[in-house]
Amino acid sequence: MKILRISGIKLSLDESEKLLAHKVAEILDISVNDIDVVEIIRKAIDARRHKPPHFVYVLKISVPSAVKLPVSLNPGIQLLEVEAPPEIPHLLSASGPKLPVVVMGSGPAGLFAAYILAQRGIPSMILERGSPVEKRIKDVEEFWEKGILNFQSNVFFGEGGAGTFSDGKLTNRANNPYSSWVKKILVEMGAPPEILIEAKPHIGTDKLRKVIVNLRKSLMGLGCRIEFEAQVTDILIRQETIAAVIINEKEEIKTNHVILAIGQSADDTYTKLLERGIQMEPKPFAMGLRVEHPQELINSIQYGKWHHHPQLPPAEYFVKASLPDLNRSVYTFCMCPGGSVIGCAAFPGSVITNGMSNAKRSGEFANSAIVVNVRVDDFASGKQPLSGLNFRQVWERKAFVSGGSNYQAPAQRMTDFLQGKENGVLGRTSFLPGVKPVAMKEVLPEFIINPLSAGIREFDKKMPGFITPDAHLIGVETRTSSPVRICRRSDGQSESIRGLYPCGEGAGYAGGIISSALDGIRAAQHLIDNLN
Repeated sequence: MKILRISGIKLSLDESEKLLAHKVAEILDISVNDIDVVEIIRKAIDARRHKPPHFVYVLKISVPSAVKLPVSLNPGIQLLEVEAPPEIPHLLSASGPKLPVVVMGSGPAGLFAAYILAQRGIPSMILERGSPVEKRIKDVEEFWEKGILNFQSNVFFGEGGAGTFSDGKLTNRANNPYSSWVKKILVEMGAPPEILIEAKPHIGTDKLRKVIVNLRKSLMGLGCRIEFEAQVTDILIRQETIAAVIINEKEEIKTNHVILAIGQSADDTYTKLLERGIQMEPKPFAMGLRVEHPQELINSIQYGKWHHHPQLPPAEYFVKASLPDLNRSVYTFCMCPGGSVIGCAAFPGSVITNGMSNAKRSGEFANSAIVVNVRVDDFASGKQPLSGLNFRQVWERKAFVSGGSNYQAPAQRMTDFLQGKENGVLGRTSFLPGVKPVAMKEVLPEFIINPLSAGIREFDKKMPGFITPDAHLIGVETRTSSPVRICRRSDGQSESIRGLYPCGEGAGYAGGIISSALDGIRAAQHLIDNLN
């Protein structure tokens, strides 16, 4: 038998997947009896404007070796022999160190670093400054409903990291053999199996929370120790090597190996690491606002007259615009269909926006960040490593004050923003704890506001109807990626000291669940290599 990969197979919205073998047989001009659809590798929606939406598949099929296949195929169809998948390295157990390996942070990077180590016979100690998911959910809901912020248990800090309160997106551009492995582990922990084939997979915050709890139980079953409300407040260094970590300013844990998997909102940890001589550097990031439209409107824009078809999921979008006259680029980020705009804060006196969706994405609104690139020379004073953190804090505090100093967010109708109005009457939004009418020009610098205005007008050319009085802009969106990078060597260790392995979003090497998990795996592999 030949095992083949064929891409570009199309089904209309009303056709059953049972017809896939017939479609392939027709394309290859062979009998349907000679085809076995072994696996759906990928499933995507093609909803380009003015054409009926349809599904596009990539399939793994088997055919008898004697079957003759066509030399040439129709445009858009590719046929390749399936090669053996690349072996995932480091499957052998490693001899563990005498002192425990400490993993700082229980986001995707930390959890998957710990998982790899445990699989190799090196159970670690995970130290998480925030609370377990069960308590964290209650703390976050209290913040949204009453404006009461728990500084250690919130949208940013706690089990699962910031992704726990998100759409649970699993997109990743890197061609890494571990990507599918990470998804398979997530499915084993309770994620929907559809994430293995969807072109734009997501779990949803409601299901992701259950996945995280199951992953915790699995890690503990493998011998890992997990401590919550255990903030690493200092590190001890001897002879340029990590010697210990201090928990909550009092308890000392001796260790020579620390996987540093903090999130990008741990400003106090960055400050302490800098005090201890850990080399860092500022890096570019992006800032802007979160836009919210009625989901029905986005469906209509993206799907046209077919937008009510029951087979179509809530529509997504990604748009960008290059603005050479302003020397900036504007793009959408973290689009959440059928979701909510959520209030975030980790420290007092700041308002930050983000997007979140449940698995079914059945909410009334669609939201997305609209952000503008921020260069290092926009904020770096003398190239100070933490100048980007300080810069975004200024605008987060402005948003807090503008919103009424009670964690409500400043908001403005999109049309009022584009017309330069000071403020205006707001419609309904999903944002909790609430919104206050404020001119957006009051909460972001001019070099962000002007490109946002120009970019939104460009977006409307690509998505006619994007500009509408039914859309609201809510601010501010500042946490698309870390504005600081913790420098590391080719062996994964910090440029400054041995035994410290910076990884994930907080270290400036990832963004999102999958890329963070992959970087955590990479850190664990480096640690194993160095032990051996």
